Amino acid sequence: MADSSTIASTVSDSGSAYQTDALIAEDMDAYLDQHQNKGLLRFITCGSVDDGKSTLIGRLLYDSKMIFEDQLAALESDSKRVGTQGQDIDFALLVDGLAAEREQGITIDVAYRFFATEKRKFIVADTPGHEQYTRNMVTGASTADLAVILVDARKGVLVQTRRHSYIAHLLGIRHIVLAVNKMDLVDYDQQVFDRIVADYTAFASSIGVDAFTAIPLSGFKGDNIASAPSVSTPWYSGPSLIAHLEQVELANVAAQDGPFRLPVQWVNRPNLDFRGFSGLIASGRVKPGDGVRIVPSGRTSTVKSIVTFDGELEEAVAGQSVTLTLEDEVDCSRGDVIGAAEDPPQSSDQFEATLVWMSDEALKPGRGYWLKLASQQVTATVQEPKYEINVNTMAQLAAKTLELNSIGVAEIHTDRPITFEPYDRSRALGGFILVDKITNATVGA
Repeated sequence: MADSSTIASTVSDSGSAYQTDALIAEDMDAYLDQHQNKGLLRFITCGSVDDGKSTLIGRLLYDSKMIFEDQLAALESDSKRVGTQGQDIDFALLVDGLAAEREQGITIDVAYRFFATEKRKFIVADTPGHEQYTRNMVTGASTADLAVILVDARKGVLVQTRRHSYIAHLLGIRHIVLAVNKMDLVDYDQQVFDRIVADYTAFASSIGVDAFTAIPLSGFKGDNIASAPSVSTPWYSGPSLIAHLEQVELANVAAQDGPFRLPVQWVNRPNLDFRGFSGLIASGRVKPGDGVRIVPSGRTSTVKSIVTFDGELEEAVAGQSVTLTLEDEVDCSRGDVIGAAEDPPQSSDQFEATLVWMSDEALKPGRGYWLKLASQQVTATVQEPKYEINVNTMAQLAAKTLELNSIGVAEIHTDRPITFEPYDRSRALGGFILVDKITNATVGA
């Protein structure tokens, strides 16, 4: 465990460090409580190969003082031995840990890293840029609230830039940062930056991205990462990357404004006198006395109490795990969804979905797969795709199946009704995975 001086060094500026150090000295419990109650933002870095994703994350960890002395010593040693920056520190080695990644200087697997500032905690996923590892990028993006799309200032907007932007938008990521990286290699030329932003703006509008934040930076040199503007970019007047990450609205805060949804994970029955329904609230808020509807059965009831380990609550919101007790004895089990009585979710055994195929073995239309959505599991068959999407041109192409990393639209039939919502309304009830019944491998999402 790190001592108090090490913990104090994780903050980003000297004034905050002094205040935090004083708080640790006076009341460690207060400091830990303050840290625990910070909001958490999940984000990914994505883009084309060699755009500097791993280097950027390494720089974020370094600038937020989240690297211990022994890690820094190992990083300096590894940089001289297998780094790509000569005698300088290669920050990419902090997240590229696989031997194959270090040998080739690329990212293959998804690497998750935690860091924190005075205002917020972060979990960042470093996703690969190669097209053949698109499924790994999908995995990282599925839980992210924000995407940092990196572009090499020397190369501009590339095919993978478009592919990853489209997938990020498809997966419901509404906060996009266009990080024009390696500005040091184009002499911090504003015209280069403006041209790339113009090119990306034209593409973004074609896929439905109506707003994004563009930041010129250098992951290697640290320009506009922790503070802005850098002395090298006096023409830039926007926020630094960390400052922007600190002010983005958190997904669980936005989800609280939606209709109430609680996918039931477990029927809590410890004795004859108690029967509750446990799960994580996917959206909305609930309090005792609220009317609810059980889907797919359609039975209605009223919330009697909201029970947690620490006692009963007067109100619960999206992101909290709770147990609800109801006034009536209704049939409700794992896989059902408790929703607002006046605005319940949909339920059907046939629906249309956009699929990202993630298996080396192509989709077999008509074959049975396990479909897992929230706490539901059913047998599903995928019909022949209506079309495949060319992510570079947005053209709809005729297709009889879906190959690895393909994206297409198809109709899905299930052996019994399941509860769902459009993905742009609810990630928890709008996203699912398809699992091969024989190998138990995830083949599509």
